[in-house]
Amino acid sequence: METWTVGTDDGGGHLEVHTFRPAAAGMAPAAPGGAGAPEGAGVVVVHGTLVTDALYRPFARKLGRLLGRPVHCYNRRGRAGSSPQPPGYSAATETADLATVLRETGSTDVVAHSYGGFVAMQTALAVPIRRMVTYDAAVSLSGNLNRRWRPELERSVAAGQLDDAWAHLVQGLETAGPVSKLPLGALRMLSILSARTSLGAEMRELLPTAVAEMRAVLDADAELADFSAVTTPTLMLSGGWSPAYFAETARQLAAAVPAIEFALVPGQLHEGPIRPGNRLALTTARFLLGAPGSAGPLPGRRRRFRPGP
Repeated sequence: METWTVGTDDGGGHLEVHTFRPAAAGMAPAAPGGAGAPEGAGVVVVHGTLVTDALYRPFARKLGRLLGRPVHCYNRRGRAGSSPQPPGYSAATETADLATVLRETGSTDVVAHSYGGFVAMQTALAVPIRRMVTYDAAVSLSGNLNRRWRPELERSVAAGQLDDAWAHLVQGLETAGPVSKLPLGALRMLSILSARTSLGAEMRELLPTAVAEMRAVLDADAELADFSAVTTPTLMLSGGWSPAYFAETARQLAAAVPAIEFALVPGQLHEGPIRPGNRLALTTARFLLGAPGSAGPLPGRRRRFRPGP
């Protein structure tokens, strides 16, 4: 693993990047006649909220071995070795940062999870991306995520009541599986217990960034027509055990935008990319190896990409 930094385009900031270079290719090249990625072109992985890129490194290594290409993870603003979220932070901040990482790493493809999926979809509207895979992308369509926002989250963070804040975030987003259904009191207790672990303590420290990121998603609320300009062949995945609103949004986008496909991955929770197993890496690699244009429209229900075994 190589660790390095790239400067941001807004002046003075920087992003911490981790690069994985495979020893050899692990899967066959793109289909005959397809314009695959240029030799040596990389893939950028964009992480979700309340975490750093460290949790995605096993996934990045697997993906790099399967593709035989470098894979780059980076820490978004406000965490680890990257600059803090700047005043006026918005979706435009993240879009510019992802564009910078793509340029500086010589990458053509993007793989993104949750809030990272939101960032990737916004970036695809403005920056050329060869192929893209999102998992549970947190895109707000016609206000569908408004009820997920809990004003109590922001108030609790401002008051330093981080256990309350964590409870409101988990209950509002429902991304922690069955745990999300617990009463607030039980979730507060879980927050106290999890803070004794390194990951739990890190999540608590990142709660202020989650407030800004939630606001960025809601401020960028869009209509289906707003994504009609997306021409990047895109596979939007959602876990079979993820909150249903992720899959519903992806289905709507796939039905409306010719470049987008949708597939449900059975047996996967919202945190699928950071859990053990090879299925998501295989599914992602197969799509990235496909010939451009394979995401074109089909008659009837458009769900022709089949997840890997």
